[in-house]
Amino acid sequence: MMRNRALPALLAVVAVVLALAAVVHAASSPAGISATVDRARISTDLGNTFVFRSTIVNRGPAADGVIAHLNIVSLTGNVYVDPEDWSTHRTRYLGSVDAGGSQTITWRLKAVSSGSFGVYVAVLRRGGADRPPITAPLVAVHVAGRKTLNAGGILSVALVVPACIGVFTLGLRLRRRRA
Repeated sequence: MMRNRALPALLAVVAVVLALAAVVHAASSPAGISATVDRARISTDLGNTFVFRSTIVNRGPAADGVIAHLNIVSLTGNVYVDPEDWSTHRTRYLGSVDAGGSQTITWRLKAVSSGSFGVYVAVLRRGGADRPPITAPLVAVHVAGRKTLNAGGILSVALVVPACIGVFTLGLRLRRRRA
């Protein structure tokens, strides 16, 4: 009999705890905003352009001044990363995201270094220094180095210059024979 009376009280306590957790979560994010990405991993080759999408979802009241910012970091620490080399359009000012609404952003990047990198999107609001940014899950990017016979575009020079010298030399010899 005692068990039956304790169960409603326990359920009430659980409901209060869950409600408080939701309030704390909403207070820690910019207006109930969350961010997702459309993939967890990307593999590409050095010099290639690759694309992924992030979706900013607003589960709270309408949010004005929403900003999404793209960043790139080396996951091995042995490669210097200049994010502006990877993407020239890393900050998107989304303006307002309606209550219950979402916005999807297509990010286009160029693989400028080989190695393992983490790409992530941080979302914050203008003037939102009182709240930490929300980050989407990391996209793990592996960029394979490219082994090429034509490193630095030198192959054409290495072939054409000796060929020109050979044709010039052959022309001089033929001219001497005729003379």
